[in-house]
Amino acid sequence: MHGIALNPHSQPSNFDISCISEITESSHINDIKDLDVIKNIVNEIQPDFIFHLAAQALVKESYINPVNTMATNAIGTINILEALKGLSKCICILVTSDKCYKNNEWVWGYREQDELGGEDPYSASKAMAEIAINSYFKSFFEGNPDLLIGSARAGNVIGGGDWSNDRIIPDAMKQWSADEVLQIRMPQATRPWQHVLEPLSGYIRMAEALHKKEIKSGSSYNFGPPKESNRTVGELVERLSALVTNKECIVDLDQSSKIKESNLLHLCTDKAHDELHWKPKLNFSETLDFTSKWYMEFYSGNKNMRQVSEKQIELFENKKH
Repeated sequence: MHGIALNPHSQPSNFDISCISEITESSHINDIKDLDVIKNIVNEIQPDFIFHLAAQALVKESYINPVNTMATNAIGTINILEALKGLSKCICILVTSDKCYKNNEWVWGYREQDELGGEDPYSASKAMAEIAINSYFKSFFEGNPDLLIGSARAGNVIGGGDWSNDRIIPDAMKQWSADEVLQIRMPQATRPWQHVLEPLSGYIRMAEALHKKEIKSGSSYNFGPPKESNRTVGELVERLSALVTNKECIVDLDQSSKIKESNLLHLCTDKAHDELHWKPKLNFSETLDFTSKWYMEFYSGNKNMRQVSEKQIELFENKKH
């Protein structure tokens, strides 16, 4: 297993505290926007599978630095596709986002054939990436039995090991551990919350299905929780607070935020269910339980967080649908 990424952008970082470098053959600290470097690394490794998850993944940051967001998410994806062209054989799963769809604020889930869009820079960058993926497939990979690609669109992912700023779970854990006020932007906004292991299992299943020729190259799949796991930010915070502390946690509305975000977002995952035989394993309560227990282990001083993660992976894999 090999990895390409920037230096960890947070302290702590899951890469460091879980000692990820110890379980990889090589870890390349490089920028995905550098085409020549990416092509050289991919050519050197000659991978059988590529999972492309590198991204500027924060909506708020996309307003602060839209150029970097679009370059990273759109051009970065194109650079992976360019590198793929230089291989003789490979399966590549390219991960974008549920926010690649044009947001109509409707109650039913977005399907893979629905219109792409994006009013904010982050969402637009993900729609750009999807357009590029389709273009490269039609132009360079269609009909090639040895270079196979697919795009994956996942809903809001939570779980242990995330330390990014302006994300609700790490913000809550950092603020509450220091007895500070948690500020939230949109408590009424509804999101399709899912544990990180859910879409990861979908990406692996996609790669397996492409390898076995069970699905067509160039296909896109949504990965999200059942509709009953769609909950508001406010409910998520309230439920998480009850799990991680014995006292009422202080929450305040961030009145300064002017960024535009969707209020209602839901994915239809029927295609993944029918063609990949994939469906989520964890309900909303179990998702929060997995997530809260990971952070509680960290804040209790556990020095072997990789073991904690591996135990959760084992529990997830052994859980029946």
